[in-house]
Amino acid sequence: MTTSRLIATFFGAGLMRPGPGTWGSLAALPAAWVIHVLGGFPALAVASIAVFLLGWWVTMVETADTDDPDPSEIVIDEVAGMWIALWPVSLGATMQGVGMLALWPGWVVAFLAFRLFDIWKPGPIGWADRRHDPLGVMLDDVIAGVFAAVAVVFAAGISHGILGV
Repeated sequence: MTTSRLIATFFGAGLMRPGPGTWGSLAALPAAWVIHVLGGFPALAVASIAVFLLGWWVTMVETADTDDPDPSEIVIDEVAGMWIALWPVSLGATMQGVGMLALWPGWVVAFLAFRLFDIWKPGPIGWADRRHDPLGVMLDDVIAGVFAAVAVVFAAGISHGILGV
């Protein structure tokens, strides 16, 4: 397996069936936790940007001579989007001085919201997906990650503000 394929499939997660995008999103979770443990929110933010840029490059390499602009086994885009969806959880844990796993409801909301937006593709997510190029492959998941991060903030606001939990 080439280095670009290894990265594009996020170490083989994209080769799992059914639902390689879901497997890629799941594989992103422990990696996000490790990055957070090593450097908190700043490290996860920088890693998210780096994986977006790296993902854009490997997607260009992996789709260069194919008819499919977005092969299902490329899941590095899901990793970038999932990590962005986790930004509010990581930032909250860093600000509160607690382990990121203590905010487990945020993980659940981030994962479910990200998968919902990635599959549904409303508005700008669908626009990015319809680009049918390597940047579009990455952007639709980045935008889905931003939408999911907003959902996490919204859910936390309801939980901590209205419900007082």
